[in-house]
Amino acid sequence: MCGIVGAASHRNIVPVLVQGLQRLEYRGYDSCGVAVHAGQLTRTRTTSRVADLLAQVQEDKVEGLTGIAHTRWATHGAPVVHNAHPHFSRGPGEGPDSSKSARVALVHNGIIENHEALRASLQARGYVFASQTDTEVIAHLIDSHYDGDLFEAVKATVKQLQGAYAIGVICRDEPHRVVGARAGSPLILGVGQGENFLASDAMALAGVTDQIIYLEEGDVVDVQPGKYWIADRSHKSVTRPVRQVHAHSGAAELGPYRHYMQKEIFEQPRAIADTLEGVEGVVPELFDGIPPDGQKSSGASAHRVFQQIDKVLILACGTSYYSGCTAKYWLEGIAKIPTQVEIASEYRYRESVPDPKTLVVTISQSGETADTLAALKHARSLGMEETLTICNVATSAMVRECKLAYITRAGVEIGVASTKAFTTQLAGLFLLTLALAQSKGRLSAEEEASHLKQMRHLPVALQSVLALEPQVISWAEDFARKENALFLGRGLHYPIALEGALKLKEVTYIHAEAYAAGELKHGPLALVTSEMPVVTVAPNDALVEKLKSNMQEVRARGGVLYVLADADTHIESSEGIHVIRMPEHYGALSPLLHVVPLQLLAYHTACARGTDVDKPRNLAKSVTVE
Repeated sequence: MCGIVGAASHRNIVPVLVQGLQRLEYRGYDSCGVAVHAGQLTRTRTTSRVADLLAQVQEDKVEGLTGIAHTRWATHGAPVVHNAHPHFSRGPGEGPDSSKSARVALVHNGIIENHEALRASLQARGYVFASQTDTEVIAHLIDSHYDGDLFEAVKATVKQLQGAYAIGVICRDEPHRVVGARAGSPLILGVGQGENFLASDAMALAGVTDQIIYLEEGDVVDVQPGKYWIADRSHKSVTRPVRQVHAHSGAAELGPYRHYMQKEIFEQPRAIADTLEGVEGVVPELFDGIPPDGQKSSGASAHRVFQQIDKVLILACGTSYYSGCTAKYWLEGIAKIPTQVEIASEYRYRESVPDPKTLVVTISQSGETADTLAALKHARSLGMEETLTICNVATSAMVRECKLAYITRAGVEIGVASTKAFTTQLAGLFLLTLALAQSKGRLSAEEEASHLKQMRHLPVALQSVLALEPQVISWAEDFARKENALFLGRGLHYPIALEGALKLKEVTYIHAEAYAAGELKHGPLALVTSEMPVVTVAPNDALVEKLKSNMQEVRARGGVLYVLADADTHIESSEGIHVIRMPEHYGALSPLLHVVPLQLLAYHTACARGTDVDKPRNLAKSVTVE
């Protein structure tokens, strides 16, 4: 979601700052801004896109050697210009319209939980607030501590903050200095030649520097053109390793596609092939992970961990949570390991019964999801030390926090609605299932070979499913006129129905709900009318006859069915029943195929309704605040 870029250089840094924001646009935002030191602090802010910010700074000829920039996703205060970052502080008694130039400019990711008490204290001292944000509190607090040394003022300030933050700060009186700090939100230091940078994501610095330092919890960093230094949470000087990170720009070419979401749906065969590249057999060592510095870990051993654990606890949010729900069926059905799947934001706040022989598995596209990181730390605090992540970003906080990892290779996903990240997560989770089953002696060589053969065929099978796009477009024309929809699935495909409903509501703004089909008569049937399309995921599995009965319950109430059916289910199109025939039945891996038409349905319905497909309202790509 929110993005930070900062720089201290001997050149005009504004183009680098704005370009960094453009690379972070895919994460989602509703306002953006830049502040530079140009003799005094000057800023430009907008509630439009970064392209508009660029036009503004060019028109106003904004230039500076030191600066900070930000994309904001609103939490405290509406998405209006006076709430956009950077925020200024002009000192006590000097409001936003004061003729005196601001002394402090600040950008912030995260949420300050004690902002109300701090605001009251600062107002009592004469500070005037121009916004409704929690961020402005930090700017005024730094100003109140400032005594000629910005680094010391920031160190004094962060002692008073409760909550999560990553900040970048510049000062009118110190023109060649940017100070950053982090706790609970990611922040990195980019090391350049005669210039240094701050950013919330290495992608923001792609093409600028590949020398990255990952700041640790509680770090405060002083950034100047030719030098930098870091203090840890106890404010002792520390050295952090410099890593070479080849970040890819988010500004990928669309090619023949209308939107990134469509492009990413069609990239899934390649993404699955890349994720499975090098997998010659099912071995626990696949999950030993490779740390961001590229060196094999000498500590954690997946083989040892897998043999010792008795249970699996999966922690995730949103789409990643649904991939975990799917994996529960695999882990219990194939590996015979009791598995619990928890929404990360719920797990961390409830009483639970910990078991040290549990493997805690986190799932995250970005590896920076705040609730999932917090839930991971909570599980560890309860004594569950065996941790593994399925993640798409090898350099992320999630990978660094977990002992074990499987890095999916979906590539950069720009569309807010996750598609290829989801299917590659499923591929990684299926491999984890097989590895655990093997470690427990529950997977024969014949079964392993059969499963791997199916996995290697997945890219070809996905291409066949993508060829169904014209039929899905026909469905989308019907859905575009609706305001509600139901999705049904049973067993392994119930989470896929949940994911299909989520995709539809994310990008089309149609109210959509998903149910286990057996629950129809326990309430949802009351919603069924001819105006309520009912999407049914119908693979030819052990529950297909039960599912057919559920479908008849819908038809008997005048409901209209849209069915994704395997070829041998004997479900035919007729009045009130629209069927798309899936190319082949794929057994345990069927969810990876059935979800693709649901992604296409959401995408083409959104196109028909004219919504902002890649940047749906109110949503962010990477949710880095609670």
